[in-house]
Amino acid sequence: MSSPTSATHRPAESASALRVTLASPLHRGATVAMFLSGLGFSAAAPQIALFLVNDLHVSLASAGLFYLTSLTAPVAGYLIGARSDRTGRRLGLFRWCAVAGFLGWLGIAGSTQAWMPFVISAIVLAFAGAAGSQLFAAVHDDLRADGTDRADDVVSIVRMALTAGWIVGPVAGAVLAAAVSPRAMLVATALCTLAQIIPLGFLRDTTVPVHIGPEHVVRLRRMLPLLAFTGLYVLVYAGEPIKYAYLPIYLHDDLRLPAVVSGATIGIQPLVELLLMPVAVVVARRVGAMRLMVAGAASGVGANLCFALTGNVFGMFAGQFLMGGVWGVFAALGIIVAQRLLPDAVATASAIFLSSTAIASALGGLTGGVGISVLGLPLVFLAPAAFGVIAAAGLAVMSRR
Repeated sequence: MSSPTSATHRPAESASALRVTLASPLHRGATVAMFLSGLGFSAAAPQIALFLVNDLHVSLASAGLFYLTSLTAPVAGYLIGARSDRTGRRLGLFRWCAVAGFLGWLGIAGSTQAWMPFVISAIVLAFAGAAGSQLFAAVHDDLRADGTDRADDVVSIVRMALTAGWIVGPVAGAVLAAAVSPRAMLVATALCTLAQIIPLGFLRDTTVPVHIGPEHVVRLRRMLPLLAFTGLYVLVYAGEPIKYAYLPIYLHDDLRLPAVVSGATIGIQPLVELLLMPVAVVVARRVGAMRLMVAGAASGVGANLCFALTGNVFGMFAGQFLMGGVWGVFAALGIIVAQRLLPDAVATASAIFLSSTAIASALGGLTGGVGISVLGLPLVFLAPAAFGVIAAAGLAVMSRR
């Protein structure tokens, strides 16, 4: 098959990452698609519980269970990834997953019974989440075919677009839900999900599939390093649902910070993350990606200790800066390392890694619920700090091997 990158104009190895990205229709399209993905999903994520409670009259306890429906995403992601590695149809599967996401969010927007969003999310949206992993696999294939030395930088730019969408989305979703209705906001999410297809146009996949036939099925033993790395990433990520659930409450009820200060404290993390992502790629070339992730996990420990022990606004800002460092490293390098740990099945690797956030969210939610009952605020943040210590130690072992 022909490559999405023009055969008459391949970027030179010395070209900047931005030039390499702009020179390829695939890389440009993937960047825009990832922004739309982040924009749509992050607009709906903070509002879905309110929609369930206010529009469908679901109890608060039941609304909280909605987030457990994402536990089906890793299974769906693995199935899509394995299919992609057998057939090489990255972009075709990406388009089908985007359509599934459109239908899923549209179905939730039109739900009239309390059970409908739960079933739709567990079955339909589980496959929608695999769209991003297929794009990253397609980008990986194209960069490998081009032989550019800026591959990591290009992947980082595509991943930065997803982060940028997550910065804009929550504000846009809140404004649209308040100005029109939550259902209109969910329809907008559906349209953003479908619109991911547009920037890719009619591009076809870069390479002919290599993994054909049952003899090429990925064996569990080959996957063990990837599974170990993903498990450690889950421990790092598990602190996020705890932070987003309880840090705003702590800032408002215990520290009694003004709304503008509280908002600035919460909002500083994604900005720091976005600024540090390209820096992380450069530093990783010098010290190694896995070693840098050890430092990232350690920063998460420091951040949660700031939340748990400082008790003032300066400690909260310091914690958020450190947390921005965590995700500046893991957001930029996580997908790159995952693909390197399973180089012959990059779609499977991408799907396993990206869908693991569902498991992390469930772990964080369970830990937060138990921790808040046992430890209270702010000591509940000691739990994700402990997770971070385990993750840092595990990553240190992997970096030496």
